[in-house]
Amino acid sequence: MAEEKMEVDWGNDKLQKAQKQIDDSPYDLEAWSLLIREAQGKWIGEMRPFFEKLVLTFPSAGRYWKIYIEQEMKARNFEKVEKLFQRCLMKVLNIDLWKLYLAYVKETKSTLPTYKEKMAQAYDFALEKIGMDIQSYSIWNDYVNFLTPNLHGYDKQAFFVYVKVYQRGVINPMVNIEQLWKDYMNFEQNINPIIAEKMAMERSRDYMSARRVAKEFEAVTRGLNRNSPSVPPTGHPEELKQVDLWKKYISWEKSNPLRTEDATLITRRVMFAFEQCLLCLGHHPDIWYEAAQFLEQSSKLLTEKGDVNAAKLFSDEAAAVYERATASLLKKNMLLYFAYADFEEGRLKYEKVHQIYNRYLDITDVDPTLAYVQYMKFARRAEGIKSARTVFKRAREDPRSRFHVFVAAALMEYYCSKDKNIAFRIFELGLKKFSDNPEYILCYIDYLSHLNEDNNTRVLFERVLSSGSLEPEKSVDIWNRFLEFESNIGDLASIVKVEKRRSAVLGQIKEFEGKETAQLVDRYKFLDLYPCTPAELRSIGYSEVASTAVKSFHPLSSIIIDPEEESSNMPRPDFTQMIPFKPKSQAIPGDHPVPGGVFPHPPAVAQLCTLLPPPGCFRGPFVAVDMLMDVFSKIQLPETAPSPTADNGCDTKLFDLAKSVHWIVDEGQEGTLSLPGSGTKRRRKLGTGDRLVVGIEDSEDDELSGAPPVNDIYRQRQQKRVK
Repeated sequence: MAEEKMEVDWGNDKLQKAQKQIDDSPYDLEAWSLLIREAQGKWIGEMRPFFEKLVLTFPSAGRYWKIYIEQEMKARNFEKVEKLFQRCLMKVLNIDLWKLYLAYVKETKSTLPTYKEKMAQAYDFALEKIGMDIQSYSIWNDYVNFLTPNLHGYDKQAFFVYVKVYQRGVINPMVNIEQLWKDYMNFEQNINPIIAEKMAMERSRDYMSARRVAKEFEAVTRGLNRNSPSVPPTGHPEELKQVDLWKKYISWEKSNPLRTEDATLITRRVMFAFEQCLLCLGHHPDIWYEAAQFLEQSSKLLTEKGDVNAAKLFSDEAAAVYERATASLLKKNMLLYFAYADFEEGRLKYEKVHQIYNRYLDITDVDPTLAYVQYMKFARRAEGIKSARTVFKRAREDPRSRFHVFVAAALMEYYCSKDKNIAFRIFELGLKKFSDNPEYILCYIDYLSHLNEDNNTRVLFERVLSSGSLEPEKSVDIWNRFLEFESNIGDLASIVKVEKRRSAVLGQIKEFEGKETAQLVDRYKFLDLYPCTPAELRSIGYSEVASTAVKSFHPLSSIIIDPEEESSNMPRPDFTQMIPFKPKSQAIPGDHPVPGGVFPHPPAVAQLCTLLPPPGCFRGPFVAVDMLMDVFSKIQLPETAPSPTADNGCDTKLFDLAKSVHWIVDEGQEGTLSLPGSGTKRRRKLGTGDRLVVGIEDSEDDELSGAPPVNDIYRQRQQKRVK
């Protein structure tokens, strides 16, 4: 990404502020959008530096490339347009960008003698790269329409290409595939009905499979924001949701929804999904790694099947994925460099591995320590210990490298060469450079402890602690280790001596003043065993020191307090009366919204909900509640009900009550009802929203029975079965 600032005079305080925001935060999409809208109305010659920085910052954003190219096309700068297409088309598989490319070829090449040939090449090129997109129907259809005029005159070559495009398109899952199949069948019928029937039988199975997958494809990609520019991970909930949706789409493609035996087709479709994902998540190293891993696994499967050429092709594509990742958005991501190096090492391309490590080490503004460590390990594995020593020599001469390379080199000599003397010399060499670093000194101490060399270990303690190169705060951990060392192998006199010396140093640190008894605890503790109870440790100030001093530099940081005793004096709420807080912007049917958020149902309601079908199962018809309540309010009931006479407490004549009800009908109001014989015609509004569902038979039902209800669940299920 270009680091220089854009020399553009926006002439507006708001725009200048947005420009400054971009200079400070290059991935501020809101500021970019504000400037893009302004730049689209200006002359491209003035705005070209702005658009260049835009596409350098977001090299995989097809929408931004499209805007830039459209501005150049408006100015008729066709030479620059073609150069921009060369820069972005192969890397950015964005359907709108490719449609713009086809429109550009159609507009600018129409006067050339070879126009038809160039246009056909452009369509073939586009379908090869973007033809698997779910929204690619327009490209397939445009190609067919472009080829149609060539059929006149019985051009056999054009006829063959025309049919081939149709046959490829009707087995490609995409939106509106049904229309393409219909057009193809009409074409075959016009040519020869007998051959058309044969073609339909041969192709229908693949077409039906593609149509089924197209519906699944549309469902699994619903919710994906394909035009979202790739920005570094932020952990925002919306970003995590998009990552999850993309991974579900990729997993769906890996499951082989077409149920094909063609391993190459499966790999191409999965890699197309990865490519679409990387346009939006190019800063996520896991996507790049998973894409390369998938290609590597596909290569191994093809090798097992004996297809060596295809296996080599996929293996080279995996290397290309790593190369693209480390050369563009993630050129400072060590993880991908290391994975790339291991991949090439597995292919025995050692010279390429050296190039990968050297390319990362040549970056000036990175910490190369871990890269040197991994580089040494590779050199030892592939070329022997002498090659690893050469890398170590380069690492210790690099002023950016830290003490870890000395530790790694020394341990490599100890474990691999079995030469403890060389390891000892490397540690001594590092001690001259990092004598003020307690972490390096502790690594050296650990090494000597493993050798079980008491004298050398004691000498090292004395040299480091008496040299004066360590500040008191940094020497605390080393004093603790010295005391532990003497407690394990020394006599009482040496233990007391070291303890006094340590107390003198710790006395210079404010947190340890007046804590002599607390310091005594360190003489007797072992692992997580302490000579006092937690309450006694607190009383002598042991826990106070642990909470105030820096954890990595004080001897009392490992104190363990009994959690039950710690929490016994703390007030706690009654958890049985609490319900989890789950705020939502909008409550969906079935939720229990209350002020402050959406909460679980009360136990009784929750039990009832488990017995009821989910709300989504009911799709109508729905009662117009307001009209129904209005009817209820106008009903006149008799003052006395018939006396019960039957055994069950009710007489069958009770059902005659409905006949005794007098309906008050407002003839001016549309949608009211009247009883048969009342002299008023029944009016029923057939709209889905205002229909009143009442179980009263009417002679008009015979006339209305021909039209099925809008939400006919039975008919919907029957249609699904037919499909």
